[in-house]
Amino acid sequence: MANENILIVEDDEDILQLLSFNFESAGFVVNTARDGKDGLMKAREKHPDIVLLDLMLPGMDGFEVCRELKREETTSAIPVIMLTARGQEVDRIVGLELGADDYVVKPFSFRELMLRVRAVLRRVGGIAPERTVLERGELLVDLEAHKVSVGGDEVALTATEFKLLSELISSSPRVQTRDQLLSTVWGYEFEGYARTVDTHVRRLRQKLGDCSRYVETVRGVGYRFKE
Repeated sequence: MANENILIVEDDEDILQLLSFNFESAGFVVNTARDGKDGLMKAREKHPDIVLLDLMLPGMDGFEVCRELKREETTSAIPVIMLTARGQEVDRIVGLELGADDYVVKPFSFRELMLRVRAVLRRVGGIAPERTVLERGELLVDLEAHKVSVGGDEVALTATEFKLLSELISSSPRVQTRDQLLSTVWGYEFEGYARTVDTHVRRLRQKLGDCSRYVETVRGVGYRFKE
């Protein structure tokens, strides 16, 4: 994991220094920002491997920063972990809807945060399936190049959305339960966070348009990719 580049956007100086010290000690290259606008600018300039994004930022809040990152082609694939003292379910859902890859509620242990960072970075690397290109009607998925297109137009997926689609394809025609997807896509268990899977499936379907029909819901069980 050495030499991974991490951008920490956090306005609390104590937390910022603590995270910077610990990630540098773990071998990361650390960049920091104290507000949303500076964080967005540094994400564009530095192209970090991952962003830790506080929500309660002065000026542009974390939700808006995440929205802009996922909207722009050059930064849309950068994974984002949101950090916040707001633990309500609605905040988690909004963050995930905007494309965040994970959501960590303060206070948290650095060990837990590092576990989540490593899990996200592992899934950014994707999987190595036997089939590298799959075509279903107008849907083309290049698993090796991490590219998806519908009708010849490339679809911008987040790292988690792509891993989710890849996992469903690789396991087809078997059904994947939500717990299985949480384990294989997120890399660890989300206690009580089965809705995380539903939220990402919904976003994935929206981006796939007419080809969303290939991602099938198996009521009471989970999801599968239709052959």
